[in-house]
Order: sequence, then C-alpha cells, then structure tokens
Amino acid sequence: MRERTNAGLAAARARGRVGGRPKKLMTNGKVALARQLFADPNQSISEICSTLEISRSTLYRYVRDAKGISKPSDSPT
Repeated sequence: MRERTNAGLAAARARGRVGGRPKKLMTNGKVALARQLFADPNQSISEICSTLEISRSTLYRYVRDAKGISKPSDSPT
C-alpha cells in the first residue's frame, strides 16, 4: 500500500501538483506588508491580524521567518 501511495504522490508531483494546505499570504507583497505593519509601533497586533485576515500565530510565524530565527525544534544538539 505504501509503495502505491508513494508512486501516486510522485506522479502527482511530476504533473506539477503540490500537496498540503495553501499559504494564507501567497504573495511576497503581503508578507512584506505584514512585516512592515508589525514593525510599526502604532499598529496593534489585533489590527494587523484583522486587516490581513490572519491569526496571531500566522503573523508571528511570518515575522519569525523574516528574522531567520529557527524554531526550538530546529536547533542543533
């Protein structure tokens, strides 16, 4: 069963299909806007999230990725 599943996934990738849930902020412009708004001290987190229609955790993820900070699980041991 695993072999057939992997073969199907490989065939889908060959056709250009990508699995998983789509990103909320698809364009780099929206990601840059989120980072710019986050850097502005006059903007509250809830205002930014409601403007971009994203959750707080999504906003913090994009900001964290912008700074190049790795997740604790990604740190080398």
